[in-house]
Order: sequence, then C-alpha cells, then structure tokens
Amino acid sequence: MGRYVRAEGLDLWTEQVGTGPDVLLVGGLGDTVESWQFQLVGLADRYRLTTFDNRGAGRTAMPEGPVSVEAMADDAAALLRALDIPSAHVAGFSGGSLICQELTLRHPQLVRSLVLQSTWSVPDAYLRRWGSFVRRLVDTVPDERTFLESFFLDIYTARAHNDGTVDRFIEDALAFPHKQTPEDLKRFLDAVLQHDTTDRLPDIAVPTLVLAGGRDSTSRPELCRAVADAIPGARFAVMEEEAHQPFQEIPDEWNARVDAFWRETEPRTA
Repeated sequence: MGRYVRAEGLDLWTEQVGTGPDVLLVGGLGDTVESWQFQLVGLADRYRLTTFDNRGAGRTAMPEGPVSVEAMADDAAALLRALDIPSAHVAGFSGGSLICQELTLRHPQLVRSLVLQSTWSVPDAYLRRWGSFVRRLVDTVPDERTFLESFFLDIYTARAHNDGTVDRFIEDALAFPHKQTPEDLKRFLDAVLQHDTTDRLPDIAVPTLVLAGGRDSTSRPELCRAVADAIPGARFAVMEEEAHQPFQEIPDEWNARVDAFWRETEPRTA
C-alpha cells in the first residue's frame, strides 16, 4: 500500500516494496507509481524498491511556482532522505531519466548507480516538435481515450497495439481516479524539453547503464547514445525491437538486464 511521505514541504505519494539493496524508480510524463508495476512485482524479492508520483502527477499535488527538472530532482533527494535511505540504485525513463540525471549531478552521494531508459541530454529539433505535437493533442482531442490512443502511438510498439497490450493500458488509465490536469501535464512536458545536461554529464561518476528502444521514435537511440558517450564509463545497449517503454512491454527481459547490472555494481558501490 502506498502512503504520503513529507519531503521538504511536499507530500509525495510513495510506494515501497521488497527487501534488499535500495532502488529508486522515477517515472516520466504524467506517470505514477503504477507505471512501475512490473518492477514492483518482479524485483521485490531482491531489492527494496521505492517509487513515487512526481509533483503534479497522480496523488502528488503541483505546488505553486515554476516547474523544473531541478526541483523534481530535489523532490527525489528529499524523499530518499525522509525515508532514511543513504543511497540507492536509481532508474528512470523518459522525462524521469532527466530527473535521474539531475539527481545524480545535484546529490551524488545519494546515487549508487544509474539506469537511464529512453533518455536524452538536450532535445533535438524532432523531439521539440514532438513535444509541441503533444501539447496540441492535449488542447484539441475530444476526450481522454482519444488522447491516449493517439499519444501511445509513439510510446508503444505496433506489436503492443496489435496484441491488446495497449488497450489494457488504456483501460487502466481511464479507470485511474487521480487524473493529471492538462495544465500540469504541459508544465512537466515544457520542463523536460527545456532542460539541458549536455555540458555536465561528464561529472557523473557512478556506474551507468543507458538503454534505448530501437523502434523508439521520440528519444531515439542516437539521443541515448549521446548521453552514454558523455558519461565516463557508461554502458549503452539498444533493445532493437522495442519502443519507448520496454520495461512495461517486456518486463521480464528488462528486469533481467537491470538486475544483472545492479548485481555487478553492488559490490563496488556498497
């Protein structure tokens, strides 16, 4: 069961399961703790996993003031400190991967290792235009179902659309009672698409694994590779047949990859 954790003046809706080395999971645009359901189930026998609703998503309120990746990274740091977690293996996807980058740069002592799925350091022209498209989609679609059906075309593989996986995700999203407001979604989107860590990535000194989906049309492999190339010693792998969120489409394979990485890095970072 989830609960609110008071972290530096913000009540973050938090889920924590399992036993073992600490792992922090950070979601992307509008995603809540439920986006990590396959990891919370599949890895809880080996790790203590913590995840939370970002500010303005799910059950965590959007505070007054500007929205920035830096502020959301500080939220994550405050959560770890509030839970008395001295350091954790940190993993995030999409916009959440930017929060993880910034968390590692701003609070390096809290991060033992880093997994970045579908990431970038600075958006290129294509990604910026994709963000503008999503903004227009929010403003013009007639209902939530139409938005999800359209938005998910760039998030999941054709395989997942054709085998009913995406339909199940849509039904779960429609039934979820804690809706993100369109304005909060756009504020988060703007924050991650304005962020740039390019010049600071060489300062990341923890073991890092960067994963890309070969069929991801948004944070494409070349954007992910640029992040891996900038972080000293980072590993890079492309899941050739996958799109933006393989941790949901093929969770067993994704979990096995990151588990192997964490097992290898654990003795060096303990």
